[in-house]
Amino acid sequence: MDLLWALLTLPYAPVRGLTAVVGVVAREAESRQRNPVNVRRELEELDAAVAAGELSAEERDHAEQRVLDRLTGGADRTGERPRPARRPGTRGRSAP
Repeated sequence: MDLLWALLTLPYAPVRGLTAVVGVVAREAESRQRNPVNVRRELEELDAAVAAGELSAEERDHAEQRVLDRLTGGADRTGERPRPARRPGTRGRSAP
């Protein structure tokens, strides 16, 4: 039975292989993003850019917050937009 299953699913082998490769790449990218050494390097680069006059203090604060949100798993990590508020009286019904 296993041999028959292997033969029937053989055309899907490239998809399974690609899925495995994508999983490995995603795990590696996430580990590099959350690596404290890389985060510290990015923060030091931001400070150097401010010292060189390439960034304002406000721009540095925004960039620093993005780096820290990425490290701590902040709201920007999911990429989801906030959902609009429901109108009063709709009780879960979709608005026309």
